[in-house]
Amino acid sequence: MSQTFIHAKVVARRSKDRGHADHGWLDTYHSFSFANYNDPQFEKFGALRVLNEDRVAPHTGFPFHTHRNAEIFTYIVSGELTHRDSMGTSGASPNFFRIKRGDVQFTTGGSGISHSEQNEHESETVHFLQIWAIPWNLGLTPRYHNLTIDEQRKRQGFVTIISPLRAGKNASAAQEEAAVPAIGGTIPIHADLVMGASIIAKGSSATWKVGGNGAVSYKEDRKIYIHLPMSRGGKSKIRLAEGTVLGEGDGAFVTNVNNGDLLVIESVGVEEAEVVVLDSN
Repeated sequence: MSQTFIHAKVVARRSKDRGHADHGWLDTYHSFSFANYNDPQFEKFGALRVLNEDRVAPHTGFPFHTHRNAEIFTYIVSGELTHRDSMGTSGASPNFFRIKRGDVQFTTGGSGISHSEQNEHESETVHFLQIWAIPWNLGLTPRYHNLTIDEQRKRQGFVTIISPLRAGKNASAAQEEAAVPAIGGTIPIHADLVMGASIIAKGSSATWKVGGNGAVSYKEDRKIYIHLPMSRGGKSKIRLAEGTVLGEGDGAFVTNVNNGDLLVIESVGVEEAEVVVLDSN
């Protein structure tokens, strides 16, 4: 047992207990209150506000809609999703607006932005996580970022995808424009939050270092949410060092951990496990 789990508290969030809606074109699971699913126990967790696991059928999707004052990121599990927005950036680069496996797209809703997300593939359903975080300031300038993560890097351990804006909540306009993240090569977020992902081979383990190697401002009482997407037909499972086992679609709330603690996650299913970690204040 690792030192971390001597003092960590782990509470499983089982897939069957999530909110669920099947609209035909959209099959969606909600780990937190969203749309018609409302549970006062699951309104947010630290800066994490929404974690939806969505599947959208071909030739369907979300029409133009507006977001404000939320940091929104889309993690593609399989398939592709086409993005168009009110900033006129759609079509600027095929890789920008059509995101696929390995891509993460990030939106600062800020003062308001409208966009659409469509599955324009001829036959393949797109499967993705849509995650929202609560920003540290309201009325921010809307922005987009895109990042592609090499699959092999995720198989070597946790890859950090998102980290706080280095300049922090008092960033100048120039620093906002520069958008330098606390961890190089990641997407900057307006929150004290770090996101990572790993693909863990059967029988192997990966270790998440709480706080992203000191990238966060709040060092104590970090709030870690671990999610195992439904990506291997129910054949992947993970075990946390204190013994909790998670199946596909399950999550876990980890509290009473601090910056620098190590969370060891072992793949114990019959197939490799793709794991997403969200680490916030």
